[in-house]
Parts: sequence; C-alpha cells; structure tokens
Amino acid sequence: MEGIKLKISSWLSRQPSWVFALYASFTAFFVYSCMYAFRKPFTVGTFEDLSLWGVDYKIWLITSQVIGYTLSKFLGIKYISEMTNNARTYYILALVGAAEVALLLFWVVPQPYNFIFMFFNGLPLGMIWGAVFSYLEGRRLTELLGAGLCVSFIVASGVVKTVGGLVMLHFGVSEFAMPFITGLIFAIPLVVSVFFLDAVPPPTAEDERLRTKRAPMNKAERRAFLAKFSIGILLLVLTYVFLTIFRELRDNFSAEIWDSLGYGNDASIFTVAELPVAVFTLLSLALVTFVRSNFKAFNIILAIIFIGFLVVIASTLLFERQLIQGKLWMILMGIGLYLGYVPFNAFLYERLISSFRYISNIGFLIYVSDAFGYLGSLGVVLYKNFYTPNISWVKFFSLSGFWFSLVGLVLMALSMVYFNVKYRRFQKDAIGAEQEKDLATAPEFLINRTNK
Repeated sequence: MEGIKLKISSWLSRQPSWVFALYASFTAFFVYSCMYAFRKPFTVGTFEDLSLWGVDYKIWLITSQVIGYTLSKFLGIKYISEMTNNARTYYILALVGAAEVALLLFWVVPQPYNFIFMFFNGLPLGMIWGAVFSYLEGRRLTELLGAGLCVSFIVASGVVKTVGGLVMLHFGVSEFAMPFITGLIFAIPLVVSVFFLDAVPPPTAEDERLRTKRAPMNKAERRAFLAKFSIGILLLVLTYVFLTIFRELRDNFSAEIWDSLGYGNDASIFTVAELPVAVFTLLSLALVTFVRSNFKAFNIILAIIFIGFLVVIASTLLFERQLIQGKLWMILMGIGLYLGYVPFNAFLYERLISSFRYISNIGFLIYVSDAFGYLGSLGVVLYKNFYTPNISWVKFFSLSGFWFSLVGLVLMALSMVYFNVKYRRFQKDAIGAEQEKDLATAPEFLINRTNK
C-alpha cells in the first residue's frame, strides 16, 4: 500500500496545478465530510420528554459534546502545532475510531446517564481539522484547496443529518442507536479517503517562496508569535468567538429552528438549504486565490468577513418585518455566517503568515481561535437553557445573530486598522534591514562615500 501511495504522490507532483487542486481538495473534502458522520447526526434527534436534573436531555448531549470538543481545541494548540507529517494519518484514524467507540457506548448504556459519552465523542474529534488542513497549507493554491475543504462543514453537516434521519425512518432504529450506525456507514469511505489524502505531496520550493515555509512550533515559538501580533490576534479571536457561537446555534439546533419554521417533517431540508450556502461561499472566497499580493488578499478577506456580518443583520431585519420567508432567511443567515466563519479556517491565517513572512503554521492559530470559540458557544447554550428557557430557538437565534454581527463589524474595523499599521511598520523595517545588508556587503570605498 505504501508503494501505491508513493506512486500517486510522484504522479501528482508532475501534474498541472488544476489536477493537483482537484485531487487535494476532493480528498480533504471527503475525509472531513466523513468525520462529520461521527459528530453531528445525533442532533437530528429531538429526544422529546427526556430530561435530567430539570434540564432538557438534548441540552445535556450538546453541552457534553461541546465540552469535549472545546477541550480538544485547547489540546490541539499544543499537539496540532507540534504534529509531524508522518503522524497525520494515525492521528485522523485513531481519533475518529475513538469517537465511534464513544457512540457505541452512548447507544448501549441506559439513558439519561449515557450523555457523558458525548463528551468522549467530542474529545478526539476537535483535532481532526488541523490534521487534515496541514496537508493543504503553505501552497500557492491554499485558498482554493481550503475552500473545497470548508465546503465540507457547510454541506456535510446537512448530509449526515439527512442520512441520520433516513436511518431512523427506514431502519426503525432509535435516536440512541442512529449516531453509531450513521458513523459505521461512513467508516470505510473515511479510511479510503485518508489513504488518498496522505498521498498529497509536500509543498514545493516555489510554494514556500510565495507563502513562507511551514514548520512545527514549540511553546516558546508560540508565545513569541502571540507577543508579536497580540492585539490583532485578540481582535480576530474575539470575532471568531461570536462567529462560532452563531454557527453552533444554527448547526446544533437546526432541527428545532426548521421545525418552528414549518419544515419539521422534511428530512431533506438540512441538505437542500445548505447547498446554495456552500456554492455562494465557495465561489466568493475561491476568487481570493487569484490575488497574488498576500497582504492585499488579507485585507480583501477581512472585507468579506465584514460583508458577511452585514448580510446577517440585513436578513434578520427583513425576516422580522416578514419581508422574506423563513427558508430564505435561514439560507441568507448561512451565507452571512459562513462568509465570516470559513476564512478563519483556511484563508485568513494563511495570508497573515505569508504577509509577514513568519515561519509557523496555521494549525496553531486555528486552534487558539477554535478553543475560545467553542468555549463561548458552550456558555451561550447554558445561558439559553437556564436564563431564557421560554424564548423559542428561532427568536434566540435571530437575536444572537443580530447582536453578534453588530459587535463583529466593530471588531473587523479595528482589525483592519491594526494590521494595516502593523504591515506598514513591517515594510519599513524590511527596507531598513535590506539597506543595512547592502552596506555590509558593499566595497569599503562605497561605504566611505556614503558616510560622507
């Protein structure tokens, strides 16, 4: 098998860019899409009339998984940023396998105390993204490849929920067995996809010249990076926290939201509503690939995130005034959300590192953002359950989207100012360093002449 993998890798390295892009983006897409089958299907279940200690049972399930997923993101700051290329396949298969075992235990252990196994389901899955994206970062085509990968968490979430719903409908299995069975359906496709993804060759010398070399980061290097960009990273992470909270509300409680909007009996709505979101987001962000200037692309990405917040605000106002229907509102909310959310997972940090020529890796930055993002989403879910239990999910979702987006606009504006000032200083220092280098290598009579 290793020989086949080496042959594929060698073949890919000789192909035109478009062939490589199709291969890498599709294999990464399928790997991450398969992972979703082990994480999201349980949210299709409503688990009606079940509660524990006065709290809705589904809240316990989501909270338990999010706690595990959040902890995984904090662990990923260290383990993903230090991960070597040889360990990636093992990471992906071992982590997903552990998540499936947790789903089996969730099925066989009596409810309601089986909710604890959703913690162990989320704990390994939070590190999959960094392992998969490490195959794609640091390349001329990273935005295009990343766009293909990011489509997976827009489309795949809806697809696996549809599969989960069909499993219950056609096989008559319970809400407790369905997550494990859905994961089992995607197990072989996952293994095959990981094999082909691992055949992707490393970045070329030209990739490293254009996008900066990527390398593992130890603790001291991670601290140095945060110190250098402290205020800017803080602004970006805060923005991402709001986006993650909003995205988790839309994703985890989509069944309740769609039911309130009158689509409760339509299992296909999860997929149908996400397809236009995925297509629009992919086309909008993939165009950034054609911008050669890293810092210009970085600013364009910040502007796209800003526009995404505007779309959320505008669509919410239109929906509340009954000027658009619920289905269109959910699609527009998805477009606005993912125009902001997707760049953080593929584009934004890629161009940031490349703009400032900082040898590092995206995994570290993504996991810093994700860790606090999921921590924030956990807090909001608990707030909804304990402090505003009587507000419908539609109302809570629309209010959250509106106010989070208003704050997001301010944070994005401040980020633009900070990084543009930082970049001007960086350019000035780079020019000064180049001039000193020229003087150091110049003949002595030229140096004396310059000093006069």
